[in-house]
Amino acid sequence: MPTKILIVDDEADIELLIRQRFRREIREGVFDFLFARNGEEALAIVQANPEIEVVLTDINMPVMDGLTLLTRLQERPDPPATVIVSAYGDMPNIRTAMNRGAFDFLTKPIDFHDFEVTVQKTLAQVRRLRAALADRDRLVALDRDLAIAADIQRSFLPAAGLPDVGGSDFALHATMLPAHAVGGDFYDYFALENGQLGVVIGDVSGKGVPAALLMAVTRTLLRACAQRGAAPGPCLEEVNRLLLRDTSAERFVTLFYGIVDARRGELSYANGGHNPPLLLRASGAVEELPDGGLVVGVVPGVSYETKSVRLNPGDQLFLYTDGIPEAMNARREQFSLARLLEVVSPLRGAAPEELVNQVVDAVRQFTAGAAQSDDLTALAVLPRGSTATKREEEP
Repeated sequence: MPTKILIVDDEADIELLIRQRFRREIREGVFDFLFARNGEEALAIVQANPEIEVVLTDINMPVMDGLTLLTRLQERPDPPATVIVSAYGDMPNIRTAMNRGAFDFLTKPIDFHDFEVTVQKTLAQVRRLRAALADRDRLVALDRDLAIAADIQRSFLPAAGLPDVGGSDFALHATMLPAHAVGGDFYDYFALENGQLGVVIGDVSGKGVPAALLMAVTRTLLRACAQRGAAPGPCLEEVNRLLLRDTSAERFVTLFYGIVDARRGELSYANGGHNPPLLLRASGAVEELPDGGLVVGVVPGVSYETKSVRLNPGDQLFLYTDGIPEAMNARREQFSLARLLEVVSPLRGAAPEELVNQVVDAVRQFTAGAAQSDDLTALAVLPRGSTATKREEEP
């Protein structure tokens, strides 16, 4: 498609000169020159031909002069680049034109070599600007899509408050802070039969939208299996099988699923390569739950063992992703599991919200001045009837 250029000049011979000078380019479809005798005609032509990229205009013309035309063109949402053409002695008007937004200027009598160089330079700049605007529009659209994706991802997380599980058997608090607009960390909790509570935490390999999509799939698969009453181990085996069938080998998930039975004082769980959760004993000890099997979604036919641990009154379960111990400060030092244990050890018996917030605050203080390098997720569960719960309920 030829490049459209508008020439605005009241001299009758200018059209003939340009058509003769660029006859080969016009014949080969490189340029398509349009002509106007004054600014008013030029505006009508630009209105009818929005694809015009460059306007070369004289200053002194009848009806509407070049300076007025330039001002009117600059009012358009996507104005063509304007080159002012005037006598060399008309520098005050040329300066005025440049201040009003003209891209360049030519002096009369026109040197057609200079004319061609100026046109090519102007076209190159116009196209760079349009490419930059197109990139900006794509980035704006991408930001909008990411904001929508972040809202959708947040909708996958359980709503604030506890599900209807055994009346007031549990206190619970969780947070997820993605490193980018969307992330691959997730947590979940839901009511099960017999007053039990299902708790889940996971971390999808990678970051951004691909990880978020796999996070949504994993969360849906696990919740569907859990609601059928399957034990944690078989649930992870089913998720592993389905992910292998429907996802690429480059993606995997670390996944922990536990069932908390406050009435029996028991936690049954299975761990697919995830950070071992911490058990904050009311006695003051902090225990790591024994490590689990392979990550989920990589090896077919993996068996995941359902393990169990006794929960005493006041014991609290703390689940987290590797974004906490691996959080880095400006010196590239990691927060570490040791620091996490230092933070949580004095918080035995604390309310879940206090426990989660204290950990997040400690990580933020440690990494102050450094960008968040990974998603950060934590979930704390405290069976009711503990000392902390009683303090919450006291007037």
